[in-house]
Amino acid sequence: MSYIFSIVYGFVQGVTEFLPVSSTGHLVVLHAIWRLPIADDLGFDAILHLGTFAALLFYFWSDIVKYVRAIAVGLGKRDARGTDWRLGWLLILGTIPAVLLGLIFESYVDTTFRSLWVVVVALAIGAVFFFWLEKVSRQTKDIDRVTPGSAIAIGVGQAIALIPGISRSGSTIITGLAFGLKREAAARFAFLLAIPITLGAGTKKTLDVVQTHGFGQHWLVYALGVAASAVSGYFCIRFFLRYLNNRSLRPFGWYRLALAVLLAILLLSGVLQSGMAQHVAG
Repeated sequence: MSYIFSIVYGFVQGVTEFLPVSSTGHLVVLHAIWRLPIADDLGFDAILHLGTFAALLFYFWSDIVKYVRAIAVGLGKRDARGTDWRLGWLLILGTIPAVLLGLIFESYVDTTFRSLWVVVVALAIGAVFFFWLEKVSRQTKDIDRVTPGSAIAIGVGQAIALIPGISRSGSTIITGLAFGLKREAAARFAFLLAIPITLGAGTKKTLDVVQTHGFGQHWLVYALGVAASAVSGYFCIRFFLRYLNNRSLRPFGWYRLALAVLLAILLLSGVLQSGMAQHVAG
């Protein structure tokens, strides 16, 4: 049964990491229902990010190669610096806030904000922003219209997602919408921006678990979860980017509100304890 549960966890992580509904909120519920026979639930959830990194890498491989090549060529040839060169550097620029703020506030977030009530509030606040920005944002700009200022702001949005319940994809996409990006363009830039952070977080936690939590005894549980996360994540990215071409984020806002209400009911009824947020990854 542990193997089945691991696959379920991985599937949920892969889908909810890229849909703007918060993987944290969903993994909280799963941990309350099905407990895996491992010492570190938080570590298991973080390792699942290796699967979502693999999904990002596979889906955006051609884009990654394109931007890396453009930067490399542009460093030596000034007249070769075009749109790809510019976007490549903007992605690097947008990564900096998440790295810096993550290093500064990671331990604080892991303690102070590890409460299910924080998840409930964050889910609801995110939903309100979805409804508001769908109404007021212009959504006229393609990804090549990203500016240094908007890249930094989207990076800050990614860092804010350290708070459980915010959702990395949700916070970065709505920040992109606030700067006038089209939904698909905002999501594409957000997903590209997530690649180095997802790799770093997943790798760091994997090394920690391997060293301190008996990884060898449960290696298949971890491996199945990562594989399920990679497969479900890839198909979710493909679906979501197509969905955003001509559809609204409002359904995800309603879903976030419903999940917030469900978690609040479970907390008030005593089925869940607020401290259980310590078991989940951001």
